[in-house]
Amino acid sequence: MENHLLEILCCPITRRSLQRVPAEKLQRINSAIKAGNVRNQSQSSVETILDEALMTIDGELVYPIVDGIPVLIEDECIDWSACRDAPAGSA
Repeated sequence: MENHLLEILCCPITRRSLQRVPAEKLQRINSAIKAGNVRNQSQSSVETILDEALMTIDGELVYPIVDGIPVLIEDECIDWSACRDAPAGSA
């Protein structure tokens, strides 16, 4: 995804700015996905590993990027704040 696009995008829920998810954090998110501990806003289990993603500047909400296109749909959003601090197997 191009940087100039990132400058104009915002979270459709909070209107906060978005940033790329750093590799270390993306790895933690993907580990939680592999463990079956991640649900999106529609409460569906997230099963697809993320190659890249965007997150709000506060780090709470994560939006997947699929084939280079940010999926800024509320139902597809991952509330990372709800599961990032949960013990493994309980999120």
